[in-house]
Amino acid sequence: MQNDPSKRKFIKTLALGAAVIPLQGLALPKDEEQNEVMTGLKPLRLKRGDTVAISSPAGAIWDDKLVPEFTAILEGLGLKVILGKTLSQKYGFLAGDDALRAKELNDFFADKTIKAIFTAKGGWGCARLLDKIDFEIIKANPKIIMGFSDITCLLNAIYAKTGLITFHGPVGNSSWGDFSMKYVKQVLFEGKRSLLSTTGYAQDTPVTLTGGKAKGVLVGGNMSVLTAMLGSNYLPSWKGKILFLEETAEEPYRLDRMITHLKIAGVLDQLAGFVWGKCVKCEAEEPEKAFTFMQILDQQIKPLNIPAFYGAMIGHIENKYTLPIGVEVEMDADKGTIQLLEPAVV
Repeated sequence: MQNDPSKRKFIKTLALGAAVIPLQGLALPKDEEQNEVMTGLKPLRLKRGDTVAISSPAGAIWDDKLVPEFTAILEGLGLKVILGKTLSQKYGFLAGDDALRAKELNDFFADKTIKAIFTAKGGWGCARLLDKIDFEIIKANPKIIMGFSDITCLLNAIYAKTGLITFHGPVGNSSWGDFSMKYVKQVLFEGKRSLLSTTGYAQDTPVTLTGGKAKGVLVGGNMSVLTAMLGSNYLPSWKGKILFLEETAEEPYRLDRMITHLKIAGVLDQLAGFVWGKCVKCEAEEPEKAFTFMQILDQQIKPLNIPAFYGAMIGHIENKYTLPIGVEVEMDADKGTIQLLEPAVV
């Protein structure tokens, strides 16, 4: 029995199988396996008289003026405002414990009288809610949800899980000046196929990394939040997408680390186009020992040979676009523009 060839063949097969299984467990999901529901589910557009809610699904609010000032801004748009319990909760750095914040989000989506959910601020904490969110409730009650920074997590997870178009735009503690308000009105209220351009407002003109135009579905947000989600099933597929990113208060070597993470995870090679918004406070403390961020983009993004530019009005800046995640767009890297090819609301 010790020299039985069938037994030796079985043992060899078993050994090969054992070697493969751990590698399979470490692999990132393939495109066809990623959890994306591409239904183009669009929320209803906002109109005067609609009821909206303000929630803080991430960080606690320490500025007593934030909520009344944000409420006044939304009421100035003709909206009726409901305030969430999270706006007054302080649980460490969070606006209430995970159960409370998730319940508030689920309840606001389930409430058919509420037409949109605006977020008060970013911070950190949205990823802690993902396994507590009822995506079936969201899919059955599509409505506008908007924010940026840590809210990136919710926007992309909701789109990936339900197909609902979500909105990367101002939060309560953002500036709501003419530029930002223009795009909020165009995208959320009027349902326009807006041209997102820096003309007349940018402090500096966009920089073309690789020229050309590209069409694709728009996804993205804050880079550190997105890269922290890689390997989960709460992100859409990247194939053929236009990826937009922004960041703040990160040293160049950390920015390079995150872009490299996107590269080795196979994200960058699948894109149709790439847009970087603004990188605020991203200078090195010791510049003589570092690359500049633009040098990093030259090293990491130019070799992709896809249309790419830097300098869109996206990020931790005063004036910002309202970007619908899940809508088809055309980007022009030579002009530094993003054109919505369809309305984001119905």
